Formats: sequence, structure tokens, C-alpha cells
Amino acid sequence: MATAPNGPARPEIAKSLVVAGSLTNYHDLGEGAPILLIHGSGPGVTAWANWRLTMPDLAKQFRVIAPDMFGFGYSSSKGRIEDKRIWVDQVASLLDGLGIDKVSMVGNSFGGGIALAFMIAYPDRVERVVLMGPAGLAFPITPALNQVWGYEPSLEEMRKSLQYLVWDHSRLTEDLVQSRYEASIRPGAHEPYHATFGGADRLRNIAMLASREEDIAALPHETLLLHGLSDQVIPLESTVRLASLLPSADLHVFGECGHWVQIERMASFNRMVTEFFTNGLKA
Repeated sequence: MATAPNGPARPEIAKSLVVAGSLTNYHDLGEGAPILLIHGSGPGVTAWANWRLTMPDLAKQFRVIAPDMFGFGYSSSKGRIEDKRIWVDQVASLLDGLGIDKVSMVGNSFGGGIALAFMIAYPDRVERVVLMGPAGLAFPITPALNQVWGYEPSLEEMRKSLQYLVWDHSRLTEDLVQSRYEASIRPGAHEPYHATFGGADRLRNIAMLASREEDIAALPHETLLLHGLSDQVIPLESTVRLASLLPSADLHVFGECGHWVQIERMASFNRMVTEFFTNGLKA
């Protein structure tokens, strides 16, 4: 666990790798076949905030790597990002720096769009993939996604954004709202987020994260698609369409669950992901 300058220990800060002058903050724990976790794009998000309940379970059997993507958490800012290839190349550079040739992946929301793009760009570097409430196709922007991407820092705006992410609002404790708000106002945190996602034309962001359907349909990788039945952020119909495009995909829909599958259905999510990757090792 790292210590922030003049501050207490912060679990969000882990290891770091600098490539071509850009720093990636990443978590790396466990041993075994490598699994890369790519977080979503909510305000104040970090790899740790997104995957803190997932990493310890997966690390019992696998080597788990979870980076802060550029413009998020404690990785470098790139200002306004208009091409998802910047994040795809970040993943490739991180794997190169860690000496990893091939990896399985879990992509959440925004991270699902990046995982799909990485699969297309580097098909031989990917084993199996889990996509959870993923971006990656074009769809009309939802009110929830419009709120999350248009977030302007305040406690009330953070509370409103988080309410869109969960089915069970009792999970949204004041401590959680406060901690995510504080993360969103950390110096240098909001500016790159707003520059990339907060513009007036937020459909541009959906298009940026989308991959061509013909490229998706050509992917051979075994893929597990997970989606909350009550997800207000990414339409379930988009993930169903992904399932119809991907030749080797299974789809599981979680009842009484919103966009935060890995949190609201933690035990089931961790079990299903572990079994999916374990079966891949046996294949």
C-alpha cells in the first residue's frame, strides 16, 4: 500500500510503470495465469474503487493486474482523449513492461469498450474475456450515462450519479458518496475526466468507444457477457446485440442488479468469472 505525499496510506495507489513519459498506476497481486481488469468511467473512479471486491478473490488463483487508465485515478492525464487507441496502446505497453505476452481480460462499461478494441487490435494477445455492462457498440445515450459523464463536482451531483449505478440504493452510504466525491475533486482528477467525457456532444463518446460490428463478429475469443437487468447506464439491448455478434459468447443477466454487477452481485460475479477463467485453463 502506497502513502500519498503528506497524507495517509491510500489503497488506490499501487505500483507504477512509466512508458514514453506516461505513468500507469496499477495493482498487481496473486500468481498464475494473468487477468487484466479494466475499470469503468464514472467520476472519481479508480481501478481500486472498481475492483476492490474482485481482486482478492481472483488473486487466490490468478495473477490480477488492474490499471488506472489514462485520465483516471493516479495514472497520467492525456487531456481530452478523442481516440480509444490511446487506452488500447496503454494496455499493450503495460503488458510489454510486465513481460506478459497473452492475457485474459475483464472489461467493465467503458472498460468493456477498451477490451473489445484491444481484442480487435491484438487478437493473439488475448485468451478469454469477460465484458460486464460493456460499451463497444453504438446506442442512444441514456439519461444515466448523460448524468455520469456530465458530472460537475458536488456532493449532490455525486449522489445523483451513484444512484443511477445501483439497483439497491441502500448501498449508497454517506461514506461512499463522500469518498467518491473527494476522489473526484482531488487536484488533477476532474479536468481530464470532464475534457474527455463532459462535452455537450456526449454521443461522440459512445461512438469513440464503439468498434465496427464486422470486426467484433470476427473475434474468435470465448467471451462471457454479464449485465444487470436494471442497468440504467448501458442498455441491456446493447449487450444482447454484442452476444449475437460474438461467435463464442455466453450472456448472463442478473436480476435485482444495476450497473455495478461486481458490487451488487459480488459473490455470484466472482464465482462466475473464476469458473470461466479456470475452465479456459483446462480447455
